[in-house]
Amino acid sequence: MADLSSRNPDWWRQAVIYQVYPRSFADADGDGLGDLRGITQRLNHLATLGVDALWLSPFYPSELADGGYDVADHRDVDPRLGTLDDFDALVTEAHRLGLKVVVDVVPNHTSDRHPWFQEALRAAPGSAARDRYVFREGRGAHGELPPTDWQSLFGGSAWRRVPDGEWYLHLFAPEQPDLNWDDEEVRADFRTTLRFWSDRGVDGFRVDVAHGLAKDLTEPLRDVGDVGATGEEALLAVPPGSHPYWDRDEVHAIYRDWRTVFDAYSPPRTAVAEAWVPGTRRALYARPDELGQAFNFEYLGAPWDAEELRDVITASLATARAVGAPATWVLSNHDVVRHASRLVLPPGTDPAAWLLSGGTAPAVDAAAGLRRARAATLLMLALPGSAYLYQGEELGLPEVADLPTEVLQDPIWEHTGHVRKGRDGCRVPLPWTTTGPSYGFGSGAAWLPQPESFAAYAVEAQAGTEGSTLELYRTALRLRRKLLEDESLTWTPEAPAGVLDLTRGEAWRCVTNLGAEPVPLPPGEVLLSSVPLPGGGTLPPDTTVWLA
Repeated sequence: MADLSSRNPDWWRQAVIYQVYPRSFADADGDGLGDLRGITQRLNHLATLGVDALWLSPFYPSELADGGYDVADHRDVDPRLGTLDDFDALVTEAHRLGLKVVVDVVPNHTSDRHPWFQEALRAAPGSAARDRYVFREGRGAHGELPPTDWQSLFGGSAWRRVPDGEWYLHLFAPEQPDLNWDDEEVRADFRTTLRFWSDRGVDGFRVDVAHGLAKDLTEPLRDVGDVGATGEEALLAVPPGSHPYWDRDEVHAIYRDWRTVFDAYSPPRTAVAEAWVPGTRRALYARPDELGQAFNFEYLGAPWDAEELRDVITASLATARAVGAPATWVLSNHDVVRHASRLVLPPGTDPAAWLLSGGTAPAVDAAAGLRRARAATLLMLALPGSAYLYQGEELGLPEVADLPTEVLQDPIWEHTGHVRKGRDGCRVPLPWTTTGPSYGFGSGAAWLPQPESFAAYAVEAQAGTEGSTLELYRTALRLRRKLLEDESLTWTPEAPAGVLDLTRGEAWRCVTNLGAEPVPLPPGEVLLSSVPLPGGGTLPPDTTVWLA
């Protein structure tokens, strides 16, 4: 059995980490918003599920301009979510249950309510307070135009003008001013933040927008022009490391500095980069002297196609192996359409347009989506490296695509002029019970409305129910821990078309039929299948089986 305990400093290399979106997990005080005490009360669910760690999305003081990623204080808890004492109690209980704790750190920007930014607004141009951020004079006869053509990921210019005429940079919402990582005070403050949470028992960090910290602030600032301002396509159009504000070579010195902080603890604190960059560049963030691991978004974005998935898996393993890092695998998170819905969207479907239609164009077959999601999960859990689960996927939750526009919270809705609904559909609070005003999430209504269909997905409805998605996850995670060996994988060369057939170690074979027709079931003892297998020795479409 794999040693994933604190005795092993490499526990994270093949761990299963469960992402908790705090505002949507469990509400202990009945105000409709999830909180830290609610998470603590439900930690036994994670221990029973069989995960190795939980990752907490931001729980810091925030005006919620971007779901908590607009942080007003990186070393405190939002009072609506609890206190530092509540956080300490959560960590203590998690560790008692054998769970590691990973927290989000948000180093690219702060909230516009952060004391530093408020000080910068009061300070004069050219002051030390403004140097912590990126302030510049505008272009045009009277400085009335933004300093560059840089664009926000949420839509529109990445610059906003302040009353004295200067402009500040915000690559996300205007309420999220970008920090200037050329400023030593910024670097020192984040070292303090990493130590603050590590001293409280945190086992690791997820680094938000890891590829965005370093920016080319050489005067005059340069436009991006036809290269494009957002997305990986922009990085592919320029020499590696040369984009004005994404994935610059200088960013790696920051993480080498952070590694000295992580390694001062025993065991060393872990880290994983959120870096939306091409694979070979992303691997640089995962080097042992930097963060050690980086999210693999190619796998998340791959279509339900055997050949493409095999290529992505093979390339991902090779890229990670080249820098001595473990691969990572993820199917859903707080930023994307849940995979129980996404995997059955027809090829070429724009998820944003689908959400805008309320999930009706095209309509999604929920049963087919769940079947495919279960098969995809068993495939993912059989791969070498660490797997990241998103809260609710163990219940088979689909995307809530038909949220009324008047309840939307994601700033993307407003910043895009109501062209993109945003990410609220994957952030709807979890159902714990089959009845109640918020299906056990809290004692009253939840901050986002849950559809009536959530009752059937509730933990109460699935726990102990043979064949339920929850019990599938529990069984898979228990078996996975027993079957894990090294980080190698061998493909079976004679696999039929449309089938992924791989072996881990001596006694673990995973076969997934992604085709439209049944295929012969390979010989061996069936350990687990994503759906009940029919007689006749066949493997149905959209089905994964584990064999010994």
